[in-house]
Amino acid sequence: MFNTLPAPESLINVDGQPIFGQFDGIPLKLGLEHFRYTTDMDKKASRWAKYFHYKQFQFASIVTPNYVIGLAIADIRYVTSAFCYVYDIHNDKLSEVSWIKALGIASTITSSPSDGITTLNGEPIKFDIQQQQWQVVINSSSIHAELSFTPTLESLPLSMCTPTGYSGWTYTQKHNALAVTGQLSIDGETISLEHALASYDFSAGYMRRETSWRWASINTVVGQAKLGLNLAAGVNETGSCENALWIDGTRHLLGPVHFDFDRSDQHKRWRIYSLDGHVDLSFSAINKRSEKLNLWILKSNFRQFIGHFNGTIIDSSGKRHTLENCLGLTEDHFARW
Repeated sequence: MFNTLPAPESLINVDGQPIFGQFDGIPLKLGLEHFRYTTDMDKKASRWAKYFHYKQFQFASIVTPNYVIGLAIADIRYVTSAFCYVYDIHNDKLSEVSWIKALGIASTITSSPSDGITTLNGEPIKFDIQQQQWQVVINSSSIHAELSFTPTLESLPLSMCTPTGYSGWTYTQKHNALAVTGQLSIDGETISLEHALASYDFSAGYMRRETSWRWASINTVVGQAKLGLNLAAGVNETGSCENALWIDGTRHLLGPVHFDFDRSDQHKRWRIYSLDGHVDLSFSAINKRSEKLNLWILKSNFRQFIGHFNGTIIDSSGKRHTLENCLGLTEDHFARW
């Protein structure tokens, strides 16, 4: 059993400190301007440190019977970076474009997880959140999309905040197995959205200077049920974790998981499991999107894999769900930011 809280209007309270916990809803704002950020010697952090130590990124994944689309925009203050890829499932082909802009020049970043626009001005991708509903716009050479992600009426996102490092915090908001409406074309072909599913990720806060995480995400149908899964290790693990399962929109919070894999052999099967036995999955990669950046004070070693999951998950009501060759994503990422 997990204790949850009503979502606060502002993540930062009247005392200038974040509200920690798992929320049943989405804060209207983060309230960054009110945060009392301190050094590790308990002094007030400089305005420079408060600005540059804040990080935020948004990611969305859309899965159709023939394609997987992934796109992200990351504001790490020194630079704003973004990517968009499309993976052709039947031909095992991944095509991508990426962008990077120094000091966030010509970018628009919302600090509200409930409303606002995030985009690199002049570039072909945009996240538009309106009254907590996500919309994605893509106008690249190969993808044209105007998409809305729609949860079932009573479906709750994963929405949580945990302490990070000495005086930081991380807010994470994710929602999987969302219905997709709108228009999508790839290489001039109109793509049906009847069986499409999507997920999103809004993460922000004062994360560790050196951060690494492992992550897994699924948007699929098992039997007659829409199944969404988010598993992670490495960031939100102080007092809680960001692991959740959605079955036909119902959110089931899960306990911590371990990621067992071999970085030196990316074709070797992963094992993702929990000590309580509720999660026992294997993952086999078939393709990936990767990027290595070494920009003096900044480093990023990013690998996002597309592949198949097999195994079992037990939800919070005790029901076992069996996955057989379910397409999904994993990620292994190191960032010095």
